[in-house]
Amino acid sequence: MARSQRYTDEMLLGELLACAKRIGRSPTMRDFSQDAQARPHPQTLVARFGGWNRAKRRAGLVARRFATRAELLQQLRDLGAELGRTPTGADLERRRMSMPSKSLYWQTFGSFGSALRAAGFDVPGAKERSGRAVEEGVRLAKKLGRSPTFGDWVRARARDPRLPSEWQVYRLFGGRKGAWSAFLGRVEGRPAERASGPLRERPRARRAPRAARGTSDAPPARARRGEASP
Repeated sequence: MARSQRYTDEMLLGELLACAKRIGRSPTMRDFSQDAQARPHPQTLVARFGGWNRAKRRAGLVARRFATRAELLQQLRDLGAELGRTPTGADLERRRMSMPSKSLYWQTFGSFGSALRAAGFDVPGAKERSGRAVEEGVRLAKKLGRSPTFGDWVRARARDPRLPSEWQVYRLFGGRKGAWSAFLGRVEGRPAERASGPLRERPRARRAPRAARGTSDAPPARARRGEASP
């Protein structure tokens, strides 16, 4: 009996899914061949299903590099329907086994926002997004009783993924030294009736020596990786 006939279709697809679970992403042929727990040879799946990406699609995994534009857009629509909102980059990262990477959307559509628009989602422009960020900043500042820090914003976004990331806010307000301060200036400068009362001023912290402070108010590098929204 030929080697490829020792496995049923269900067994082969199960092996593929098990490999994806072990490595935490949709596997390439190299990943599968290097997985010591994967029993079939990857060519067995290629021969059975007519191609590696066809096998992955049958298993419900994303065919990363060779997904068509239509497939990429449909996956965004399906994810949006599941979430009940516009998907973010962080949503894609959390679904690495079943969704393409954000970088693939960038490469295919020019930007993640363009991909979302092509999929039919309402994606606001920079001016509208900055205005929304200020509104969210006012609400968060009111709740905290002070101006929000990067850490405050990270924690708020963990509770509500619809918020832009702190790095996105930073980019909306210049993307360089002083950008976060410019954002806070907008937050603190809102009319009192819009903010439902003035913000309490934060106690002034003692300044650390220059060598310890650093020279930029940019978000930490780890906050910039894995950009989460359009």
